[in-house]
Amino acid sequence: MAYKVLVVDDSSFFRRRVTDILNKDPQLEVVDVAVNGQEAVDKAVLLKPDIITMDIEMPVLNGIAAVKQIMVKSPTAILMFSSLTHQGAKSTIEALEAGALDFLPKKFSDIAQNSDEAGSLLRQRVAQLAKKGSSTRRSAIQSTSAKVNRTQVNQAPLSTKKSSAALESKATIAPNIKPSTQTSVKASGKKYKLLAIGTSTGGPVALQKILTQLPQDFPLPIIMVQHMPATFTNAFANRLNSLCKINVKEASDGDVLKAGCAYLAPGGRQMVITGTENAPKIKIIEDNSAKITFKPSVDVSFGSASKIFSANVLGIILTGMGADGREGSRMLKSRGSTIWAQDEQTCVVYGMPQAVAAAGISQQSLPLEGIPSAILKEIKHG
Repeated sequence: MAYKVLVVDDSSFFRRRVTDILNKDPQLEVVDVAVNGQEAVDKAVLLKPDIITMDIEMPVLNGIAAVKQIMVKSPTAILMFSSLTHQGAKSTIEALEAGALDFLPKKFSDIAQNSDEAGSLLRQRVAQLAKKGSSTRRSAIQSTSAKVNRTQVNQAPLSTKKSSAALESKATIAPNIKPSTQTSVKASGKKYKLLAIGTSTGGPVALQKILTQLPQDFPLPIIMVQHMPATFTNAFANRLNSLCKINVKEASDGDVLKAGCAYLAPGGRQMVITGTENAPKIKIIEDNSAKITFKPSVDVSFGSASKIFSANVLGIILTGMGADGREGSRMLKSRGSTIWAQDEQTCVVYGMPQAVAAAGISQQSLPLEGIPSAILKEIKHG
C-alpha cells in the first residue's frame, strides 16, 4: 500500500511539479494538495496523510505556523522546502523545532545536477520520512508531541539573545521521537579530551536535545558535523548558542579547541582537526572533490580527530540517512576511542547509527533522551 502524501505550496507550478515527481514512485501517492497553511492544517486532520511536503512562505497561514498546528491536531511527518538564504535558514530551523523532520532546497538545481537526479532524491527522502512517520504515528505522536507543541503554537519567533529563560528551557522533541527509559550505562573509566558528534536527517532537534542538557562547565571541547547547506550552519549554530549553557559557534579556520565550546562544521566545506592533543586547532578546507559525497563529512572530521586524539575521543553517531561516519568511527575505534550510536527507536532515520552498529563499531546504542546523562557519567562530570 502506497504512502499518502499531501503537497502544500501556494505555487500551482511547484505543486504540479512535486506531484508529478512523487507519483512516479509506486510506493508514494499524492492524495491531495493545499494552497496555504490553513488549508494544509485542515486537510492534514481530514486526510491523515503519512507525510506532508510544506512550503514556508504562504498566504493565510505560513508553513511554520501550519507545522505547529498540525503537530497539535494531527501529528504528521513533514518535509519542508526552503530557500537557501539566511532568512530561509532561520525559518527552516524554526520549522524543524516546531516538528518538521527534514528539509530540502526549493530550487532542485541546488541539490542535483539534473532533474532526474533531483526527482530521485526527493522521492527517496519522502519515502524514508513517510515510512518513519507511518511507523511511529501510533506511539510517538501521542501525549509527548501534543504537550510539547501546544506550548509552541503561540511561541515567539526565534531569538538570537541568550536569555536565562532560554537556558532553563528544554529542547523541542520532534514528533517522531518517543522518550525512552534511559539504558543503564556503566562508565568505562576512560579519560577523554574530545566529544565528537555526527548526524544528518533529524540531527538539528537531536543536537539541541543533547547540548541544552550540558552544563556551562562542560570539561571537553565538542566538534559537531551536521549535513547542512552553507547558508544554514551559521544560523543553526547561533540558535544553539542562544539555548545552551555551553558556547556554540560555527567553526572557523584556526579556531583553538576549548573546553565548554561546541564547534559546528560549516556547510559546504570540511572541518579537520590539526595541531597536537594538547593544542588542537580546527582547519576548514574547501572541498571540490567528487569522491566525498557529504560536505561537511563526519568521516573526514572523525578521521582527523583519530590522528590527533588517538584513544581520547568519545564519538557519537546520531540519526541520519546513509553511512557517513562509519569509516571515521572505525578509525577512532582502531585507535582506542569510544563510539556510541543513537538507538533505532528514537532516530528519525536509522541509517548512520545502524551503519556503525551493524559493523560492530559502536559499543552502545542509546535512546536520545539518555545520551546527555550518559555522556556526563562517562566523562565523570557532575
